[in-house]
Amino acid sequence: MLFIRTFLVFVFLSINVYAPFLYANPSSNQVPLRIAVAANFSPILEKLIPQFSQQSHIPVQIISGASGTLYLQISHGAPFDVFLSADNIRPEKLEADGLITQGSLQTYAYGQLALWSAQWTKNETISLSELGNEIQSHRFAIANPKTAPYGKAAKETLATLKLWHQIQNQLVTGININQTFQQVRSQAVRLGIVANSQLVLNRLTGTVIPSDYHQEIKQQLVILKSSKQQENAKIFSEYLLSDSVQQQLLALGYAKSTEVFIKEMRQ
Repeated sequence: MLFIRTFLVFVFLSINVYAPFLYANPSSNQVPLRIAVAANFSPILEKLIPQFSQQSHIPVQIISGASGTLYLQISHGAPFDVFLSADNIRPEKLEADGLITQGSLQTYAYGQLALWSAQWTKNETISLSELGNEIQSHRFAIANPKTAPYGKAAKETLATLKLWHQIQNQLVTGININQTFQQVRSQAVRLGIVANSQLVLNRLTGTVIPSDYHQEIKQQLVILKSSKQQENAKIFSEYLLSDSVQQQLLALGYAKSTEVFIKEMRQ
């Protein structure tokens, strides 16, 4: 029992809790909808929540952290209503464990990678074919491929470019894609693979990595069966999946699904 309590405290301290957004009615005593969100999507969600709360009159609290950490929290009974993961693996595990509302599993975004250096001047980039020469004498940053979906996709990209084994001695891995972005932005690491959405949000330009260089970063959401706000959670899910929000996500650096991309190419 002591071990379990210690473990849960450790996991809780591994996440970031944002104050509730109470745009609908600041004086309301309504319990906020608790949304657990992967670190890469948290800044995007913060931009979307004000409009959602104004339209729906539903206050929201954002809990941000690594997908794996949030998954463990949920598995141990954390009182979240909605989970926005950076991958499809954890949501599907929760579905298999019977912890989600039936039919709530949905893909809300497709992550996109970009090669970037804070040392590049405005609009300066390099092609992926030049990357081998660039990394010969410099450290290179990616998120941890064992735990971070964006890190796994970055490793697959480097393998596609036949650089994965060459880069081992220079590799610096972040806990998640946000930490990797900060490592490159601070110039602690000269070059790295980050989320394209991070660059778009900060008005930076990198070399966007084609989606066929790695498996799709399919980011999925679920509504938790334990939630006492099933209807509000469904309203939020429908908002996030609406055409207008999905268009915003594309403008904010997320990708189209392979199926949509192929369909458009054939038209």
